[in-house]
Amino acid sequence: MMRIATGIYKGRNLKMPQGIRPTQNVARKAIFDIIGDIDGSIFLELFAGSGAVGLEAASRGAKAVVFVENDSACVKAINDNISLIRSSSVSQVQSKDYLVIQADANEAIKQLNRQNKSFDIIFLDPPYKKGDAEESIAKKTLQTLCTYDILPPTGLIIVQYSKQESLPEQLGVLNLLKLSVYGDTKLSFYQKKVV
Repeated sequence: MMRIATGIYKGRNLKMPQGIRPTQNVARKAIFDIIGDIDGSIFLELFAGSGAVGLEAASRGAKAVVFVENDSACVKAINDNISLIRSSSVSQVQSKDYLVIQADANEAIKQLNRQNKSFDIIFLDPPYKKGDAEESIAKKTLQTLCTYDILPPTGLIIVQYSKQESLPEQLGVLNLLKLSVYGDTKLSFYQKKVV
């Protein structure tokens, strides 16, 4: 069982689907400590798993969260977790918007772009790379985000990936702002280049 660490939903338990590698508390805390105030932001969680990071964002002040997940068991867990949050007695629950999209992350990015959607913060935690010859899912998804623009100029992309992998300091319109390591996990923070 995992809990929301801080914010208005602090201490709420979340359901974890079988077979996922959830973002651990230390990494989740680090993500939000690094990005600071997210009050009123629109948050996108790709490869959402249980939805823990997106719900943590809502707990810390994001006004809307979109979860993208391809696996039906994970989608059920996200919807269950949203229901758990909505059933809480916290008055701010009513002002939050949640949307769960069951789709491949890259296809969802294209769909969101066609709908002219834009997100202040995009978090992705794809499955870790299986072999050295295979191009990282994280890098492929970043390339899709560069091609299908759903990030405003001041927006932020956060990538969680294996410390065995490496991501470029620059990719298309994106610049690496910060790289942190927590155990077996790396977190890279990207923003658009200032022109």
